Amino acid sequence: MYKVSVQSKFSAAHFLHNYKGKCENLHGHNWKVFASIFRKRLDSKGMVIDFKEFKKKLNEVLKTLDHSYLNEIDYFKKKNTTSENIAEYIHKQLKIRLKSIDYDRLEVTVWETEDSSATFFEK
Repeated sequence: MYKVSVQSKFSAAHFLHNYKGKCENLHGHNWKVFASIFRKRLDSKGMVIDFKEFKKKLNEVLKTLDHSYLNEIDYFKKKNTTSENIAEYIHKQLKIRLKSIDYDRLEVTVWETEDSSATFFEK
């Protein structure tokens, strides 16, 4: 199995519902995002995916989040803006953009702070 990863970032504001503590108040983060594609076989060029193409698709997704108020995005009107749900949102949006690419698994990890992250992938 091969794994190719890219990283990018976005800044946004949010607050958490049903949470007791500082995060129930409006605040912001500079999220770091890692996306990885896993594939059993390489393509005819000997690649899983071109790094430049993969990063471009990730940045297309992150552009919709950057400098936004996450709680106002339709997806998060029914889901809490936790790092877990943000990772799932990015995964779903990236999967749409990668539909023409043959791969076995896609993982998205969102780092909310330097030492705290959440990862989403489909089984």
